[in-house]
Amino acid sequence: MGVLIMIGQVLLGLSILVVLHEFGHFLAARAFGIKVEKFYLFFDAWGVKLFKFNFKGCEYGIGWLPLGGYVKIAGMIDESMDTEQLKGEPQPWEFRSKPAWQRLIVMVGGIIVNVILGMFIFWMLTYKYGETYVDNTKLENGIAPGVIGQKIGLQAGDRITEIDGRPVLRFDELLSSKVLMGNTTLTVERGGKALSIDVPGDILNDVADHDRNEFVGLRSRTMSVDSVVAGSAAEKAGMRAGDSILTINNTPVPFWDQVRGMIGKSAGKEITLSVLRGGDTAIVQATVPEEGTLGFNIHADTDFPYVTTHYGFFESLPIGSAKAWGTLIDNAKGLGKIAKGELRADKAISGPVRIATMFGSEVNWVKFWTLVGLLSMALALMNFLPIPALDGGHVLFLLVEMIQGKPLSDKFLEKAQIAGFFILLALMVFVFGNDIMKIISK
Repeated sequence: MGVLIMIGQVLLGLSILVVLHEFGHFLAARAFGIKVEKFYLFFDAWGVKLFKFNFKGCEYGIGWLPLGGYVKIAGMIDESMDTEQLKGEPQPWEFRSKPAWQRLIVMVGGIIVNVILGMFIFWMLTYKYGETYVDNTKLENGIAPGVIGQKIGLQAGDRITEIDGRPVLRFDELLSSKVLMGNTTLTVERGGKALSIDVPGDILNDVADHDRNEFVGLRSRTMSVDSVVAGSAAEKAGMRAGDSILTINNTPVPFWDQVRGMIGKSAGKEITLSVLRGGDTAIVQATVPEEGTLGFNIHADTDFPYVTTHYGFFESLPIGSAKAWGTLIDNAKGLGKIAKGELRADKAISGPVRIATMFGSEVNWVKFWTLVGLLSMALALMNFLPIPALDGGHVLFLLVEMIQGKPLSDKFLEKAQIAGFFILLALMVFVFGNDIMKIISK
């Protein structure tokens, strides 16, 4: 059932994005009197259609191949590769008959709608839920670095006060692109002294291998055991729900990162835990499995300085818009890092399989709409890339036409479209294969 929910969320999210993207092209074309022959969600490859109907000279339908969608605009060389219509004289209602500036607007129409959708989603989420964050200036116990944070020199209990000389007011700034894009300097308070720690430019490779939460997390106090996994080493050792861990091998462990760290370093060894149980102290002897975990869950420590700010309807607009644009800029920077060799493409690029796991097997509408907003901005950027067969490729050719004062030949556009198709096919094979390999490796 969980897999079906995951697939359903992906199809719903992608359907919203595709339909509205293509609707942007559709509206712009109709506004300039250009005939639209088809409007399809998903591709009707080899003419196979799940559903169709005709309305005012346009065929609307749903194809069987869920890899996007399209609008077929008369007089235009597109992914349909229908060149027969170009053999006749240009008609006033065809794409090729319109001025270059009108054709340019038609081609960016889908991108514009994706940007507007992303901004609208983040605007509404901000208005509905406001912003909740942890006040970094009031964190008493500092941070708990994960494997990535430890790698660059962060230690448990550090307080990160500045990013490139700017004060850190919100804890989530430490997990934002300000830091994780790399080439950043952190100011850290440790033992009453201020230290500078550099974040390398290729840190995103480590984030892709693990998770951004393996950079830094909130340092929480050791809480009581919530549950013990059946058949685990913890159960065999006699640990119980409600136990509070006091010491491990006679070493006090007031913080959860200390508990996790000491157990992890004791893989394959026997350890002694002192726990508080029902007002009394009990001793638990356990052998830590090779994976470095005993098999129990704890109650999460939520005693952090949370701040929630709510905004009015119009007050939320610039905040939501900034979030949307921030995701687009971050994606653009990520592509730049791939181009410079600071970020490996196989670690950075995800496809539909990975996206499905991001939606998850349970319905959470806040998470759903957040992901749709993120994907809408990513789709806008992707379509703007100057690759033939994408909107950006058409935009590039139209700009060349406007500069040189005459259109590129139909033969050139046809060959470019074919080349673009094979580029996209290769990218599709790469992202699907990459997603599958990531799942297998984990």
